[in-house]
Amino acid sequence: MYEIVTKKELNPTVTQMEIKAPLVANKARPGQFIILRVDEFGERIPLTVAGVDKSRSTVKIIFQIVGATTNKLNQKNVGEYIEDFVGPLGEPTHIKGLKKVCIIGGGVGCAIAMPIAEALKSQGADITSIIGFRNKDLVILEDEFKAYSDTLHIMTDDGSYGRHGNVCVPLSEMLENSEHFDMIIAIGPLVMMKFVVEAARPYNTPVTVSMNPIMIDGTGMCGGCRLTLNVDGKRVTKFACVDGPDFNGYEVDFDEAISRGRMYSDFERHAYEDSCNLFRKA
Repeated sequence: MYEIVTKKELNPTVTQMEIKAPLVANKARPGQFIILRVDEFGERIPLTVAGVDKSRSTVKIIFQIVGATTNKLNQKNVGEYIEDFVGPLGEPTHIKGLKKVCIIGGGVGCAIAMPIAEALKSQGADITSIIGFRNKDLVILEDEFKAYSDTLHIMTDDGSYGRHGNVCVPLSEMLENSEHFDMIIAIGPLVMMKFVVEAARPYNTPVTVSMNPIMIDGTGMCGGCRLTLNVDGKRVTKFACVDGPDFNGYEVDFDEAISRGRMYSDFERHAYEDSCNLFRKA
């Protein structure tokens, strides 16, 4: 059992928790993830490690309330416990040698991007961060990105905060003005990452994307997280849980990933609605 040490609402649909998990806290690195179960009857869900505090043996997770399990997790409070918390899983983000990086986070993807920005800053890299949200009320982790970024662009779809537009607007401006980056690291909705790749393509700037498809066991055995990459003219199957979650953005078949990602959206919505009904009746 793993104790919930802190809980904080970042916006109406996103919650941050710190979980006491000494073994995970001691080994986790930016870009890796854990798989948890809220209780013994719960499903397994992957969540990115959003930070660790080794002195307190805690792991920070940030999750969006979109389905039955995240809704059930959000009902837990400080001092309560969750059943399983397994990790760290996946490959950490490769940041060694990077001197100038553009980090792009969309929505709750900022929870993954933020610890990568922190790690890059600690090794002396120059960081330009672009974070995007639908509106002002959904902005998260602004102070953290300010602390770890040399330059920060905040974008909102409706213009209610920061600049009006999506994350590709400042990225395209910088690239068009001959701004050079050793790497662009993009983390967020699949459509956002696809368009970041297309914005960078004319300039041959390397792009790393973080993929988060359906996962069950986190070992590659179930095959649920499979992705298709186009490598040297050949279609190659990889598994996000063991080969990723980071991949070369130019190689990812985003259209297939988007199509597969939509397969379970109706199921998740119905499961969430059922869980809400159960909680209201309790």
